[in-house]
Amino acid sequence: MGDVAMTVPVLRAFDKQYPQVKITVISRPFFKPFFDDIPNVSFFAFDAKGKHKGFLGLLKLYKELKPLHVDAFADLHNVLRSKVIKRLFAFSGKPIAAVDKGRAEKKALLRPENKVFRQLPTMFERHAQVFAALGFPIDLSHPVFPPTKTLDENTSKIAGSKSQNWIGIAPFAQYDSKVYPQDLMQKVIDGLSKSDVKIFLFGGGKQETETLEMFANDKQNVIVVAGKLNFHEELQLISNLDVMLSMDSGNAHIAAMLGVKTVTLWGATHPFAGFAPFHQPTANALVSDREKFPKLPTSIYGNKVIEGYQDAMRTILPETVIAKINEVL
Repeated sequence: MGDVAMTVPVLRAFDKQYPQVKITVISRPFFKPFFDDIPNVSFFAFDAKGKHKGFLGLLKLYKELKPLHVDAFADLHNVLRSKVIKRLFAFSGKPIAAVDKGRAEKKALLRPENKVFRQLPTMFERHAQVFAALGFPIDLSHPVFPPTKTLDENTSKIAGSKSQNWIGIAPFAQYDSKVYPQDLMQKVIDGLSKSDVKIFLFGGGKQETETLEMFANDKQNVIVVAGKLNFHEELQLISNLDVMLSMDSGNAHIAAMLGVKTVTLWGATHPFAGFAPFHQPTANALVSDREKFPKLPTSIYGNKVIEGYQDAMRTILPETVIAKINEVL
């Protein structure tokens, strides 16, 4: 989800700077709401488990795309399936370009010895380079964000009226190495809830929802939205937040693409890999202590765990997180 969300600010900038050009985004149907309000962007649903499954399915996908009279193909994912479609367009004589994921640079950033610890190009810059290679350079320095979304009846019923600052907290991530310890997150939520704010807790699934309910602990100004809103409604609510606190995860990128101020917490991963949320101050990324854990970052996606580094995120103190949120507000 984060990968898809990171394309949105780039496509929004493209649309503004090249209004005469139409873009068709090919992605899973679930992500269509990300692109609904970009004027010259249309959406083509990719059926990964149905008619577009496997190599024959990709051939069918290409056949379905041909009537769109595509002039060029931009591969912003550069995985096996997108490479197949890219090659098919290349064979038909269309210009193609693919994102450079910078694997060698990232490997140097991760290695425990002789680590090259420096800021790598962001994924937004890498996506922009793809369009530049096709003849469409993009300026990302003056982003335009969508207007705040209007809450529908169900979302309004859950969220209530807005009479104070709204804080979103998304305390989960795909891998444990990117998740702030529960006892520390409880202290963050307890501390923030003492102010005149309303806090919304985001997550999904039975286990996460149970954890969120424990975090809320019947506080009147802490609301668990997991399981109560559909994806469209969650986007509405996030759009209305004053700040989002997130791990290095998709929720950070969703908030940032909507122009919401975003604070992120980093464990095994690090913003230098290029995955910090769009257009957010460097100071809004709270990272684990590299003096105590000098091998950080140890992973790009959080899926690699190094023995002895399980507690790296404990070096980000709850008081620091609370102070940053208050500073942003």
